[in-house]
Amino acid sequence: MNETMKTWLIAAVLLVAIGLIAVAVIMTINGWDFTKLGTGKYETNTYEINGEFTNISIKTDTADIVFAPSDDGKCKVVCYEAKKVKHSVTVEGGELTVNVVDTRKWYEYIGINFRTPKITVYLTEAEYSSLIIEESTGDIKIPKNFRFNSIEVSVSTGDVECYASTAEAVKIETSTGDINVTDISAGLMKLLVSTGKVTVYGVSCEGDITVGVSTGKVYLTDIACKSVYSSGDTGDIFLENVIAEEKFSIERDTGDVMLTDSDAAEIFIETDTGDVRGTLLSDKVFIVKTDTGRIDVPSSITGGRCEITTDTGDIQITVK
Repeated sequence: MNETMKTWLIAAVLLVAIGLIAVAVIMTINGWDFTKLGTGKYETNTYEINGEFTNISIKTDTADIVFAPSDDGKCKVVCYEAKKVKHSVTVEGGELTVNVVDTRKWYEYIGINFRTPKITVYLTEAEYSSLIIEESTGDIKIPKNFRFNSIEVSVSTGDVECYASTAEAVKIETSTGDINVTDISAGLMKLLVSTGKVTVYGVSCEGDITVGVSTGKVYLTDIACKSVYSSGDTGDIFLENVIAEEKFSIERDTGDVMLTDSDAAEIFIETDTGDVRGTLLSDKVFIVKTDTGRIDVPSSITGGRCEITTDTGDIQITVK
């Protein structure tokens, strides 16, 4: 290595060291709070709600969304938002509408941002008609304090937690993120996720529960419903104490299917690569097939149809 190269290497190391020291000093001054390094300017705005409504519609780009009971008897929307990415809040035709209003110039999209906008909706009533949420990035939490006729949520990137019951449908779809539905009753349920985990616990559903995943695990626990339909590319599915009046229909490309103390009048399970194991609560007429795997099922000749097919995987079922 010649002298010129050594000089440049030493200079580069010194510049990196100086940069690291400068960053450490700045972060120490700011108490290691990375949000203070962001270039965006944020503020908290409160939007008072005038007028009666039964429907709620929220459309935004990037924000966490939460709902809470009002502590002063007034409906309002509190937004922690960027100064040039605010929200409009209106009531018209019996519907509360919250929409994002982005007034940034093209060059203002360039910058560093460590903060997360947040929309908090304070409500005075316990029951509403419809709730529709559409957003790109952000987490959504719907607490058990409220009940809706229907809920429809669509998110590109973010987790969704639903603890609110509905008389009709709960429909939640997210591209990247987890879905958690706990301790509710619903008319029917449809949950779709591309990459993420789906957890459903303590649910009573008059109609069908449909769960679709591209990549992710599915956990269904303590559920009573009409039927369960689930399809997926990659990921296991676990059913524990799930009772369906009519049918289980489960398909997986790669993933195990695990049944624990669960049952349906008819059961149809198909996997390409994955085991099917578990315990049922009533006798079935088993029709099973695997290309590469071990089969261990009861030889009962009474009960509903239980058809299980795997390409590569074991099939092991017992009846309590």
